[in-house]
Amino acid sequence: MRDFLCPNCGQHLAFENSVCLSCGSALGFSLDDMALLVISSGEDSEHGGAVDSGQYQLCANLHVAECNWLVKVNPERGAVAELCTSCKLTRARPNNADTAALAAFAAAEKAKRRLVVELIDLKLPIVNRDEDPQYGRAFDLKSSQSENVVTGHHNGVITLDLAEGDDVHREQLRIAMDEPYRTLLGHFRHEIGHYYFHRLVDTAEEYLPRFCALFGDPDTDYRQALGRHYRQGGPPSWTKDYVSSYATMHPAEDWAETFAHYLHIRDTLDTAAAFGFAPSGATFDRRMLGPSGFDTIIDRWLPLAWALNMVNRSMGRDDLYPFVLPTVVLAKMRFIHTIIDEMAIQHVGEAGYTRATMEAIADGLEVSSGGESPSHANISRSSAPVMHGAG
Repeated sequence: MRDFLCPNCGQHLAFENSVCLSCGSALGFSLDDMALLVISSGEDSEHGGAVDSGQYQLCANLHVAECNWLVKVNPERGAVAELCTSCKLTRARPNNADTAALAAFAAAEKAKRRLVVELIDLKLPIVNRDEDPQYGRAFDLKSSQSENVVTGHHNGVITLDLAEGDDVHREQLRIAMDEPYRTLLGHFRHEIGHYYFHRLVDTAEEYLPRFCALFGDPDTDYRQALGRHYRQGGPPSWTKDYVSSYATMHPAEDWAETFAHYLHIRDTLDTAAAFGFAPSGATFDRRMLGPSGFDTIIDRWLPLAWALNMVNRSMGRDDLYPFVLPTVVLAKMRFIHTIIDEMAIQHVGEAGYTRATMEAIADGLEVSSGGESPSHANISRSSAPVMHGAG
């Protein structure tokens, strides 16, 4: 996540800010600009870091979900606010009378907004239910206090039990399931992995053989695998081939767990680079394309994760990233990176480059537009990165 600054006074801001605590400016997050912009009127709205309050307002979920995203004013609806891109993805939520569930709902939506931004940064497709009524993405955020709720994914719909937003409940589950890590954002990243398997892998003949070689047969009976896992747990030697014990349950869960860890790593590297304690090239803005891209990511991640773990221990906290990434897991994660890499090349139009230029980048070339049009960008061979031998 970026290091946001107030366009008016330069104060550092968090992704969740809707007001600058230094100058008092009203703020909203612009998904198009990937920035927090000032909401103002008249001359105060005429600079590049501001929007006119007559044209933009905050999401209709400002209060119920603490959403600070900007939406365009709909002249036909007058002062009635619209939902933002992230909140529109939510299909079901608690009713307004369920105050306890609404608090957890706000926490879940906060995590979901981070997820949506990362997916857009990675150029992963976000197809909503309006575009694809049968398999488009949607979120059902429900409370198990009032109905039976099972966290999971089915045909594009991600269901989350809002009890996971309660710290005590979530910690009790983490201990009961012998997990080193359990968060709302982690749940979303795991379940979105299931979504992208069906969207990107299950429908692609070129990916399925490689998936089966790395993860196993995705058509393995899921109910039998689930029952076996909860009866017996993971095999004693699971740490050699899997990122978590839960990943041993079924190839689909192995993929989802590994996918979630890839998102953990990419977003944490992006944040660290934004704040100056990882190389500047680790941000999402610097595409890590081509055969060396994944090695570069891991080269940057391992020392950062070690350092963050040591910082946590200095504060008397558990390790921030309490996981080991053996060679087999890295091979699985490389496969995920390759798919996302190829998705990025398919979005060449967004960057203004031609496909030939982007493929040159993917092959290890460095592009500098030098003020020329994208189709005439200067291309020069860059030095080969240091390869990391994982183990």
